[in-house]
Amino acid sequence: MALTSVMRPVDHVRFTVVADWLAVATAIALPWSTSATAILIVLLLLALIPTLDWADVRRELFTAAGGLPVLLVALGVLGMAWADVSWHERWDGLTSFFRLLLIPLLFAQFRRSERGYWVFAGYVVSLIVLLPLTSFIHQPGKNEFVIVKNGATQSGEFVLCMFGMLPLAVEWLEQRRWWLVAGFAAMSLGMLANMFFVATGRTALVIIPALLAVFALKKLSGKGIAILLAGVVALSAAGWFSSPYLRDRTTDLWTGYRQYMQSNALTSSGQRVSFYLTSLGFVREAPVIGHGTGTIGALFAEAVHDKVPTAEWVSNNPHNQTLAIAIQLGLVGAAVLWAMWIAHLWLFRGDSFVAWVGLVIVVQNMVGSLFNSHLFDFDQGWTYVLGVGVAGGMVLKQRAAQRTTPS
Repeated sequence: MALTSVMRPVDHVRFTVVADWLAVATAIALPWSTSATAILIVLLLLALIPTLDWADVRRELFTAAGGLPVLLVALGVLGMAWADVSWHERWDGLTSFFRLLLIPLLFAQFRRSERGYWVFAGYVVSLIVLLPLTSFIHQPGKNEFVIVKNGATQSGEFVLCMFGMLPLAVEWLEQRRWWLVAGFAAMSLGMLANMFFVATGRTALVIIPALLAVFALKKLSGKGIAILLAGVVALSAAGWFSSPYLRDRTTDLWTGYRQYMQSNALTSSGQRVSFYLTSLGFVREAPVIGHGTGTIGALFAEAVHDKVPTAEWVSNNPHNQTLAIAIQLGLVGAAVLWAMWIAHLWLFRGDSFVAWVGLVIVVQNMVGSLFNSHLFDFDQGWTYVLGVGVAGGMVLKQRAAQRTTPS
């Protein structure tokens, strides 16, 4: 009995540390392997759940930032009740929501942890290792030089890495720590070169100006904004005129859209337009609570039965996160989704480095979700959950410390 009572606190501390390092390992694995990431997330939950103080978890659930993700999952569960598809399809649709449940758990964990920065560092180092490999190793049969995942995912990861570290680069510049500034510049130029010449994710090209605008408004003076704007124009011009690949990827959007409008041709941008218009029709049919969880695929299959080839126009993904929620859960679900995003933006309203990292993650997800269902995509969804969870817990810890520190 005495031995058990002695061992319990030791085990509690040990599993808390294990959970921290599993979060670090998950961040390292995210850019590389879906399977490894999934295994590490399961192990993280197994280590995390027994160590949590459930009073702390309840506290997170009663905040907007921690409670709204859980509310969205709860709506997904309720949406199974009125979905007119098989239970297998309903369950398959629900699984996309489950990862959001980890956000309040990570808040509780990283309120008490000292290793949050290691999670960010592991992610950055992992991408730095990936950069030269994906830039110089060509896979036979692929147009893009991407050794893992795909160009869209990889570009988004590089954008997150560059912008997450941007305030550090400014600080290093002010402190005249030239080696660190040179290292950041080399990393950023390498990632931009990879996006311009090797594998371009077009959504990332839209996210970059949005994050630049946020950075300029939060971190720079008028002079700094002018310098930043001049640098962006110079880099953009250099990339555009030196990379036929970048120009082709960009102009293909308009070319594909025009071909779709003129002849109903099967093009990438034409499919997106078709998905959006069809999805809006689904929302109009059931505007309040939607068609139910897991119904997207069946609705598309019914709507495009007269198209040839039919299979190419059927989708379980309308390529817009708001539409993906609204089709299943109506405007009620879409309102909860946007309330969650706004709550997370508000959570990261401060000026600390951690608040900036969290803000970058949320803005990237919101902008990217205009063109993709990023919360339901494996890599982007888990990046959001892990990043917001870790950064949110650290920000909440910082604010609690500020409240208890005498002025």
